[in-house]
Amino acid sequence: MKLLVCIIDHFYVEEVEKELRGKDYRMTELASTGGFLRKGNKTFLIGLEEKDHEELKEALQSACLNVEKNKPRRKTDIHRYTSFLIDVKDAALFLQSTLK
Repeated sequence: MKLLVCIIDHFYVEEVEKELRGKDYRMTELASTGGFLRKGNKTFLIGLEEKDHEELKEALQSACLNVEKNKPRRKTDIHRYTSFLIDVKDAALFLQSTLK
């Protein structure tokens, strides 16, 4: 089991959420701001099996490209999303150390 932490630019959030829910991905959505990717982001926590990682990656890219087809971005030097794939057993160790 893996945990994908995906920080998505607000420009893409609605379409990404719709796309992933349509493909039956379970996720937790967190509003997030801060120095990492600045304001206007949402963080999705998505549990998945390792075999589903490529399919999820393609769904994220497809959702972002669909948004850009319908309403182009003004800036060209933007990020769509940044993601981190973590093994759940490693995440559990991290969570245990932060709760002490």
